Amino acid sequence: MSGSVDMSNGLPSHPERATLEGKNKFLGFWFFLGGETILFATFFGTYLGLRNGTADGPTSADIFHLDLVFIMTMLLLTSSLTSVLAMSAMKKNNFRSMMTWLSITVVLGLGFLGMEIYEFYQYVTHYDFGFTTSAFSSAFYSLVGLHGAHVTFGLCWMILLIIRYSRSGITLTNAPKFYLASLYWHFIDVVWVFIFTVVYLMGVGG
Repeated sequence: MSGSVDMSNGLPSHPERATLEGKNKFLGFWFFLGGETILFATFFGTYLGLRNGTADGPTSADIFHLDLVFIMTMLLLTSSLTSVLAMSAMKKNNFRSMMTWLSITVVLGLGFLGMEIYEFYQYVTHYDFGFTTSAFSSAFYSLVGLHGAHVTFGLCWMILLIIRYSRSGITLTNAPKFYLASLYWHFIDVVWVFIFTVVYLMGVGG
């Protein structure tokens, strides 16, 4: 049962859903993710419709290099794993371990974000591939930039949680907040897998 108590640490085995407030946050969060899914689906559809509208600008095969994108993907997928380890530590009431794994998640996320900014910089300076270059470029920057904005939001969320609760330990009040931030991070990772496949792999393959 989700509300059963683990007597070894004095917290319910699922502290993130042990209270009515926590359950309500989960319900609201799933509605939120539904809206986010529709938003990204719209951007994906727009990208697929405009990906061949290159005008006189570079094509996806001209600018995409999978080595950099692969490293970015590994950083984000690894951050998803460290987020899982953080939530596992939370359920064991191991506050220090949870904060350590969350901090590693943030570092990996920052690494991904830094490489994405570098990627955009390379496209603009080396290939003259800006937002207004073509319909393809506008669709690309809109979709990938939207994901980058979500990564930024997720990082800010986790950093604020780490700072705010750095001395409080795990409680029934903050456990749902940590858990929902982790779920949000997983959602961002799943979206990136689709971007990697639809944008980059299909782009390189023509």
